[in-house]
Amino acid sequence: MRVEIIEILSDNYAYLLIDDESRQALAVDPAEVSPVMIRAEHMGVSLVGILTTHKHWDHAGGNVEMAGKIPGLMVYGGRIDDVAGCTEQLDDGAEVQLGKIKISALHTPGHTAGSTCYYCTEGDESQGVVFTGDTMFVGGCGRIFECTPADLYNSLMKLGQLPATTQVYVGHEYTLKNLEFASAQEAGNQDLQQFVEWAKEQRLQRKATVPSTMINEWRINPFLRSGGAEMKSICPGCTMPELVFAELRRR
Repeated sequence: MRVEIIEILSDNYAYLLIDDESRQALAVDPAEVSPVMIRAEHMGVSLVGILTTHKHWDHAGGNVEMAGKIPGLMVYGGRIDDVAGCTEQLDDGAEVQLGKIKISALHTPGHTAGSTCYYCTEGDESQGVVFTGDTMFVGGCGRIFECTPADLYNSLMKLGQLPATTQVYVGHEYTLKNLEFASAQEAGNQDLQQFVEWAKEQRLQRKATVPSTMINEWRINPFLRSGGAEMKSICPGCTMPELVFAELRRR
């Protein structure tokens, strides 16, 4: 199992999930079709489908065009998300197979009602990857549409239960802004300070800040950490982590 990172539009990420044995690949959120197809050709892999994290144009906007160029292309998306060009609607827990790679759909409402993340493993779950779209970013999370803060908080908790070594591939390069915001909320978090400097260096070198890992997110992502004692000062008197999360999201 291999993941190719493709920068598209102004700050989006698309990906190729590659099964090396079959030389087949799934494109993740290929909103800009040409660079994704060119990368697939360069890698010598055949595109057999699309994994769509949610319906917004900057994630699903290339589905119909790519399907028009590749006969028989499967387009996967969440059942209730009205994904453009979708040929197979997935419920929570549904599985897709790409060669030896098992892909599990995780319904993660919050950004949209049908947002879906994709957890991918090839035998060893300690080596899994997850594509989170606009549900979880490095050090942050997406804006809330169609749902409640509690919905998005619960979706982050669902992702947070994945193995600590899970590699996290997100939908946008928002990392530096996210970490600067997080640092302002948690000035004493040394992990955050280190990650801010790392993110600055990565961007100076025009390098991506993905993948993160789930254990890193538990260290640096204030939205994921909303239930921790160290976050209570964000919302004095709040008795539920969802309320702390909502206050963070409001800011």
